[in-house]
Amino acid sequence: MSVPATDARTAHAAGVERLLESYRALPATAPVRLAKPTSNLFRSRADTDARGLDTSGLTHVIGVDAEARTADVAGMCTYEDLVAATLPHGLAPLVVPQLKTITLGGAVTGLGIESTSFRNGMPHESVLELDILTGAGAVLTASPGEHADLFRAFPNSYGTLGYAVRLRIELEPVRPFVALTHLRFNALADLVAAMDRIVATGSLDGIPVDYLDGVVFSADESYLCVGVQTAAPGPVSDYTRQQVYYRSIQHDDGATADRLTIHDYLWRWDTDWFWCSEAFGAQHPLIRRLWPRRYRRSSSYWKLMKLERRFDVGDRLEKLRGRPPRERVIQDIEVPIERCAEFLEWFLGNVPIEPIWLCPLRLRDDAGWPLYPLEPRRTYVNVGFWSTVPVGVAEGETNRRIEREVAELDGHKSLYSDAFYSRAEFDALYGGDAYRAAKQRYDPDGRLLDLYAKAVQRR
Repeated sequence: MSVPATDARTAHAAGVERLLESYRALPATAPVRLAKPTSNLFRSRADTDARGLDTSGLTHVIGVDAEARTADVAGMCTYEDLVAATLPHGLAPLVVPQLKTITLGGAVTGLGIESTSFRNGMPHESVLELDILTGAGAVLTASPGEHADLFRAFPNSYGTLGYAVRLRIELEPVRPFVALTHLRFNALADLVAAMDRIVATGSLDGIPVDYLDGVVFSADESYLCVGVQTAAPGPVSDYTRQQVYYRSIQHDDGATADRLTIHDYLWRWDTDWFWCSEAFGAQHPLIRRLWPRRYRRSSSYWKLMKLERRFDVGDRLEKLRGRPPRERVIQDIEVPIERCAEFLEWFLGNVPIEPIWLCPLRLRDDAGWPLYPLEPRRTYVNVGFWSTVPVGVAEGETNRRIEREVAELDGHKSLYSDAFYSRAEFDALYGGDAYRAAKQRYDPDGRLLDLYAKAVQRR
């Protein structure tokens, strides 16, 4: 939500004070965590009765400076509220992750990506400065020039170095509509080659491209979705009703065109949680007609999934059918673009999950980010896959195979879901030395959980 600037800054200051009071109220030996009503993490986590920090006053947009193209945003503000505040100014964050309830602080400390990432990198790269509540209980302002080690180590630290209280981010101008072209490919190598050309040139057939992602339905049916901003008026599609966005991409040959408002484009994946709403029947025409539109959103499906896991509904049904339990394979990985087709071919031949999401990215910042050390000036492709497979002999067998394959291809995977690395593997992949130096300086008493313990061990 957005409120008058003076009121918003006063409310933010009060929210920071409540956060600090809740921190000070914790016993010195008590673990520290946030009290959050929503989450976009999918790790198996041990139950805890630990009291969370009060973040109730840190959910708003503090101010939008349309002339400077910046926004000051509280750390727990969702992208849904952030976009609602910036679009009236004809502006948007440089990267808007796909799901409405992702928070800006969460996207920075836990990474994020979307179809502007081939030109704008990741959300943390548009942060100019941020205030962080550290494990030591101090609120510090970090920027490239002040507490630069914390500024660099914060992305991919998942709240183990501190929590974002306020962030100042860059914004970019946007037009009212997005014209889409969906290009079909019958071979994965051809799709990856076309993606590489668009990233390298920033254009398709001489026209500058603003948005680029893709979907793989099978080895011989895949698509690039190319978006161009436009102010030209005209009819637009609405995929919050009966039609499903990802199904609109599919066609026989060549290219098809579509148009969305900029608002609906930014949230095109949220309505059906990409394609995962199918598991709840939300894509069945009759059920969809009866399903209230306000509940056709990722946060609703996440709550349903949480209930399913709590009562073990899926595995109970599998048992009744005489089938083994299922292993969750909910992952986003990055591999260099020259290895992307190789990974996709391996994945399709070894993991029974389709569709698969593709999103190219290049870092904007040459200095790099030590806890997720992608190479500057190198193109990567994010590959997202979110489903279940039959369990294997060992715990997390399919996830472990994916981790090994990604490492062999010089890639990384995001840590929002289950991970199975050894400590040595984890340190090598996620900047262990830089992390420990920042941890010692900004959380010397270990009030916050260790990153390896949080990402791997806490199951």
